[in-house]
Amino acid sequence: MVTATHEASHRLFQEHPEALAPVFEALGLPPPLKTDFHELSPDVTEIRPVERRADTVLRFEPDMGEHFVLAVEAQTKKDPDKAKSWSYYVAYLHAKYDLPVLLVVVCRDRSTASWAMGPFACAVDPWTTQVTRPFVLGPQTVPEVTEEAMVARQPALSALSAIVHSESRRAAAILETVAHGLMSFDPHITKYWFEVVEVGLESTPTRENWRKLMEDVVTYYPGHRTLFEEKYLEGKAEGEAKGEAKGILRVLEVRGLPVSDDVRQRITTCTDLGRLNDWLDRSGTVERAEDLFTREPEASGPS
Repeated sequence: MVTATHEASHRLFQEHPEALAPVFEALGLPPPLKTDFHELSPDVTEIRPVERRADTVLRFEPDMGEHFVLAVEAQTKKDPDKAKSWSYYVAYLHAKYDLPVLLVVVCRDRSTASWAMGPFACAVDPWTTQVTRPFVLGPQTVPEVTEEAMVARQPALSALSAIVHSESRRAAAILETVAHGLMSFDPHITKYWFEVVEVGLESTPTRENWRKLMEDVVTYYPGHRTLFEEKYLEGKAEGEAKGEAKGILRVLEVRGLPVSDDVRQRITTCTDLGRLNDWLDRSGTVERAEDLFTREPEASGPS
């Protein structure tokens, strides 16, 4: 089953493979550069229709040093069947690309991470034919982010840290550090990373903490009308306006009043909350939908 954690992992490592830095450090290799990676098809299905698909498959091709394939998987719980699939992925990709294969598994849960390290053996006692040993990016191997400066230097790894450590005792402190550190970027980049982490935290209690932090950080300098704050407030007001417009149309519909295209457009395109509130109050008493506009309050903004 594809989960939000899988989706976050898929996007993170495809777009920012530099988040694999802990893997390369453990292998004694220089820190990875984004330009050294090329995305490969994640499809590992043979002609006979037994579909198998890895989360992310990358080819690592540095100017100097060994080339190899990385298969990245996200795992939220222990699953013996998935361990068998991993063995297949490694064998298939090795044969297809004629390159060594490194399997990387991302886990949020410490016990799942310990299990995912394997080894997973295919054996007829006492003979072992194949052994699969994934490299696990989990609470044991991904560093905890404790400094905002690290977020500025390595946002991809910091986002991964926030996701991986979401079930640890220090989760709240890590999330706060990452949230404030992301504010060093341009607003659209900050928004991107906020969403990456939010998707990765889906189905966890920590997600609500992250959403609250997002709101708090937006007003880190409240009242200063920073670009990020303005964009956030604009989006919030737009959402409230859409909700008010939907409510007005629903009341008119329940009362059986015809709503022309012109009336519908005027209601749905209005962004003045004061005016929308007035229309909502009056939608339960007017005799015609057009009568909403016969007594206009003083506008507080454009409609």
